[in-house]
Amino acid sequence: MKRNLLILASALLLAGGTAFADGTNDVFTKPAWLTDLSAGVKESYDDNVLLVADRSPGLNAQSSWITTISPKVGFNFAPLLGTQTTLKTLSLVYAPDFNIYHDASSENYNAHKLANAIKGKTGDFSFSLDNAFLFNDGSSTAPTYALSQDATPAPLKTLYQADKNRSCYATAGPRERRKQIQDRSTVVFQYDVGKFFIRPTASLLYYDLMTDWHNGSVTPYKGYQNYVDRADVNGGLDLGYKVTEGLAATVGYRYGHQYQQALPYSDDTLKVNGQQAQSSADYQRLLLGLEGKPLKWLTVKLAGGPEFRDYNSAAPVNHDHPVNYYGEAVLTATITTNQNVSFTYKHWQWVSSTGKLPYADNTYALAYHVNATQQLGLDLGAKYLFADYTCGSTSLTGGTATTAGQSQRNDAMYSLSAGVSYAFTRHFGASLGYAYDLGRNQQAGLPVSGYAGYRNFDHQLVSLGVQYKF
Repeated sequence: MKRNLLILASALLLAGGTAFADGTNDVFTKPAWLTDLSAGVKESYDDNVLLVADRSPGLNAQSSWITTISPKVGFNFAPLLGTQTTLKTLSLVYAPDFNIYHDASSENYNAHKLANAIKGKTGDFSFSLDNAFLFNDGSSTAPTYALSQDATPAPLKTLYQADKNRSCYATAGPRERRKQIQDRSTVVFQYDVGKFFIRPTASLLYYDLMTDWHNGSVTPYKGYQNYVDRADVNGGLDLGYKVTEGLAATVGYRYGHQYQQALPYSDDTLKVNGQQAQSSADYQRLLLGLEGKPLKWLTVKLAGGPEFRDYNSAAPVNHDHPVNYYGEAVLTATITTNQNVSFTYKHWQWVSSTGKLPYADNTYALAYHVNATQQLGLDLGAKYLFADYTCGSTSLTGGTATTAGQSQRNDAMYSLSAGVSYAFTRHFGASLGYAYDLGRNQQAGLPVSGYAGYRNFDHQLVSLGVQYKF
């Protein structure tokens, strides 16, 4: 396989460096409605596929070479609608990734990704719809983290045998390769009246995990990881005022619902008020925001404010009606014409994919891009993720919720990345990437000595790819 990839890369490089070197010998010119037509091949090496602690006793880190084949085709049908000017974009993009794990075949998956967008404007009224749909054709069997299904004497049975004390970021990696549907949608309408505008909006985040469920505490499924479905849907209204020509202040309201599927009783005896524990909730948000260009070189989009929650009666939380904080921000600075830096932040309450609890989900990300030359590009990135499960969840004794103590889980992940891309021609290019992730426990005072070490993991991924664009 690797030899075939090298032959393919060499052939593409030869083609890219000859027939299209001056851009005058194109054998195919895309029509205006065909926005994307490309194919790429990437070879990667992952040194810790399941993101385990790699401690003994415990599961060893498993590595694998990965081949990813990525065709892409995109359309914008707006140019086919004649001379109308209302509809600016009517696009559809299909960009699958076919992933082969040569040393870990259980992780093979094909990601079928569909993206569509509708954007338009007439007079003072504008509208947009963006949707990203994913169907993962992967394994319907989730990972099993037990070293053995045999009985293990204490203390190994309690502490190590099922490798249960993993970071939430460790379980998320394999989860994203399993059979599932994901959908992300945003709808926005806006009407401008002088310096004011009114903006109705709605959004959807949906995860349908199609993996099998098993009792992860008994043979033959000790250490099996169950995943549950999750969703977040909300709608509301923003009122805005244009402080300057390029900058607007907003005040907004959202009403939403989060759904968390309950784990099967056979796998979890935890019940709250006679029901299987799960943390579905309704919420209301009040948001103050700022968006636009306060400076010629700076673009900002900020929104934040209080969130009022109403948990269902089966939620294992200290307070059924807590007041939380919601915040998000994107800042992009154009340093020069060929380089920019962006910062992304988000803090919100979300529900766990492994069941039962809500948590505070925090993201801080920094990205830098520079076009060193017309052909050479460089990307650097840093990210800090923090998941706090102690923010509202309660401890449980004998299957009954109590108010004493809280969940003993605080997970963090630090990520660094670097990438180099080179365009040999306007059609053919290559890229080299590297990412380093450190999963770290942040919870002090764990009840059993040694838990913290099993929540830590190191992970490296290096990749080399080539892409041809028509």
